[in-house]
Amino acid sequence: MTTLRVALVQEASDTDPGANRARLEQLVPEGHDLVVLPEAFARDFGPAGSDVSADAEPVDGPFGSELARVAHERRTTVVAGMFETGPDPERPWNTLLVRGAAQAEYRKIHLYDSFGYRESDRLSAGEPTPAVFEVGGVKVGLMTCYDLRFPELARLLVDAGAELLVVPAAWVAGERKVEHWRTLLRARAIENTVYVAAAGQPAPRYSGHSMLVDPLGDVLAEAGDDAGLVAGVVDLARLAEARRTNPSLANRRL
Repeated sequence: MTTLRVALVQEASDTDPGANRARLEQLVPEGHDLVVLPEAFARDFGPAGSDVSADAEPVDGPFGSELARVAHERRTTVVAGMFETGPDPERPWNTLLVRGAAQAEYRKIHLYDSFGYRESDRLSAGEPTPAVFEVGGVKVGLMTCYDLRFPELARLLVDAGAELLVVPAAWVAGERKVEHWRTLLRARAIENTVYVAAAGQPAPRYSGHSMLVDPLGDVLAEAGDDAGLVAGVVDLARLAEARRTNPSLANRRL
C-alpha cells in the first residue's frame, strides 16, 4: 500500500512579501513527498482589518513562481497560502497554492467573520467546490483555517475521494483556541476516518500546534507554540484498517 512522507512547517510570515519568498528555499525541507506551510504565508494578514489587496498576486506571480521553483528543486509538492488577485481588486481571494509534483489552487470558502474579526470586509470567498488533488498515490483535500469549523466541507472532500485533509492556518491565539483547534482537527479525522495534516503559524499571535492526525484520531506528530517543523507518514494501509474498524462512512443513512 502507499505511504506519503509529510512535513508541516510552522513558521510566521511577514507583511513583506519579498522576505517571505526569500525564506521558501530555507524552509522547505528535503526528503518529504508533501510539505505544508501555513495560511497567508506569502504575506501575513497584519493588524486586524488590514487592507492586503496591494500585495495580492496572480497564482503565477512572484510567489507562485518561487514556490514552484523550490518545489521542483526539492523534488516535492508544496502547499502554501497567499492572497490572490480576483474580480474585486479591493477584496482578493485567500488562496492555497499547490506546486511541484502536483498542481492545484483552492480559494478559501468560509471567511473568518467570527471572534470579533471580519475577514469578509477585506477578502472575497471562493466558490463552494471541493478541491482534491493527488500526490504520490494519495488523494489530498484542501481546507483553510476557519473552514475547519464546518464539517460539511470535510465530508464533501472525503466524498470526492480525499484520504488526507490538509489544513494550512493562521489560527488566531486566544482563550480556548488551542483546545478548539486540537479538538476540531481530531474530530474531522475521526468522523471521516481520514488523515488530517494541519500547519499553523506560531505564537504569540497565532496558536501553533501544527499536527498530523490519523484516521482514528491518534495524534502522530504535534508542534508546540513556537516555530518549528513536524513530520510524519500517511499510510493508506492504516487508513484502510481504520475504515474496517470504524465503517461509519459505509454505515451512513441519508
